[in-house]
Amino acid sequence: MKSTLLTVTAALLMLGASSTANAKGCIKGAIVGGVAGHYAGHHGVLGAAAGCLYGRHHAKEQEKQRQQQSQVNGQGKL
Repeated sequence: MKSTLLTVTAALLMLGASSTANAKGCIKGAIVGGVAGHYAGHHGVLGAAAGCLYGRHHAKEQEKQRQQQSQVNGQGKL
């Protein structure tokens, strides 16, 4: 169990080190997911990984919406 946990942690650290620019939403999602995973059966690392992925996805969706909204606002001013 500990070797699996160690392997997953090492993989997440390597992924995190290579893509620091894409971290929007990851920290907040990892914290929430880690806490939820801990209380849902001592799977804090798995919850943190899932929370990070969801946080990044949510941040990307919000950025798309902001870009679309700015395009609509920009076209309306012409």
